[in-house]
Amino acid sequence: MKDKDTEKRILQAAISVFQKKGMAGARMQEIADEANINKAMLHYYFRSKQQLFEAVFMGAFAKLAPQLNLIFASEEPLFEKIEAFVSGYIDFIIENPFLPSFIIQELNNNPEFVNTFLSHQGRPNPVPFLKQIEGEISAGTIKRIHPKHLLIDLLSLCAFPFVAKSMLTVLLELPDGEFDRLMEERKTMISQLIIENIKV
Repeated sequence: MKDKDTEKRILQAAISVFQKKGMAGARMQEIADEANINKAMLHYYFRSKQQLFEAVFMGAFAKLAPQLNLIFASEEPLFEKIEAFVSGYIDFIIENPFLPSFIIQELNNNPEFVNTFLSHQGRPNPVPFLKQIEGEISAGTIKRIHPKHLLIDLLSLCAFPFVAKSMLTVLLELPDGEFDRLMEERKTMISQLIIENIKV
């Protein structure tokens, strides 16, 4: 029988190691050491690093999806919803910085897993958000823009810096802590950029 406390400790250890080393750099022995168990015990709970990462990812995804769905389905005005989406998404990725690069990797190497989590019943459902955009266009309160382009813009502007963090850190010569400070600033900058671009 697998012990829930041990499994939770393993997942917390995996998060810590993945955040430090990334998916490619992490080693199962490091995760076992972090969890204060031996490697055989780790493999008893999770047969491979891939399986462990997927468990970590699904745990994080289970936290993000409901937050996004609350935003998408809320009755808040569109501009406030955009601000909430940007702030919530960036906060989540700051707490789980290994996820964007993992998603890119899995899109290329393991599309079956991507299809699995995207077909999950609790996945983010942007339909109410897209319909709200259409309604604002019809009412003449925002410019005519394809609603899906707006959502793609939001996702791209939020996610790209995290995917390219290592490149940006070197290119921009960012000292420790500067990247996270810039990401905090981007919460406001992205929202303003999108809103100013679409409002009449």
